[in-house]
Amino acid sequence: MVRWCLTIGHELSVGWRHAVMAPPAKKAKRDGIPDLTSADFSCSRKNAKNQDHNLVLSSWNVNGIRAWSEKKAWKYILKESPDVLCLQETKCTEKDVPSECSLPGYYTFWNSGTKPGYAGTALYSKKKPIKVTMGIGAAEHDEEGRVITAEFERFFFVGAYIPNSGRGLVRLEYRTTQFDPAMTAYLAGLDRRKPVVYTGDLNVAHHEIDLKNPKANHNKTPGFHDHERQQMTELLGHGFVDTFRELYPEEQKFSFWSYMGNARGKNVGWRLDYFIVSKRIMENVNDSVIRDEVMGSDHCPVTLFINL
Repeated sequence: MVRWCLTIGHELSVGWRHAVMAPPAKKAKRDGIPDLTSADFSCSRKNAKNQDHNLVLSSWNVNGIRAWSEKKAWKYILKESPDVLCLQETKCTEKDVPSECSLPGYYTFWNSGTKPGYAGTALYSKKKPIKVTMGIGAAEHDEEGRVITAEFERFFFVGAYIPNSGRGLVRLEYRTTQFDPAMTAYLAGLDRRKPVVYTGDLNVAHHEIDLKNPKANHNKTPGFHDHERQQMTELLGHGFVDTFRELYPEEQKFSFWSYMGNARGKNVGWRLDYFIVSKRIMENVNDSVIRDEVMGSDHCPVTLFINL
């Protein structure tokens, strides 16, 4: 579908008294995200061809678009003004998307999957894509609404929310022996037709530098198992580049923090959100940034500046 954007508590009395109904509990109001007016989201960096960027591409795991909207986190989109944006973990069917998320100047597309309130991806684009595809063309992997692809004249934009291996690594085998190989094959197939920009919450910290506590999490915590990391290595081996790590090989920066233990305040995080591009267009990349100052979710947005 395309959209142009424009418990009731109770008390029971004892004995002869009648039951007394308490008034409905008021829903807690969520705090809005910090003001972004003074934030500088500009990019003056030239790419390897000495060109300025002509596209701004962004991605954000919003961890539930209804809660995200209540925090007015959509103001980030207005500030960044990306040409194309993918949201992950929307947890919402299209008909239930808050009206505030219909932003002026964007075509929107929603892949909600078949399980209400779970996973889901969305795409915002200032320019109407040639074609938008939901999923990767494999029914066994497409029911959860995890992948959305927009075809443009010069490239494919693929947004994804890769399955988490789960507590106790219960989905590790499915993820690493089925979903990840199928995703790599899908991306490689697109890449044979035109360059690919692949983004989203990929649910893996590829290297030790990509999380705060690698030793404590190695092969124990989803996102830092050797099998997951190997699948990322294999994807990159098919002619793709992790743009942030290519530009900043020694910089430790995170895009996800647990809500527990004041992890974000202590910056005990993980880099799970990526912009990966076809190797032949890496020279077109101006910058790849992690907007860790932007609140509104347990993830922060990531943005790619590129000339295509």
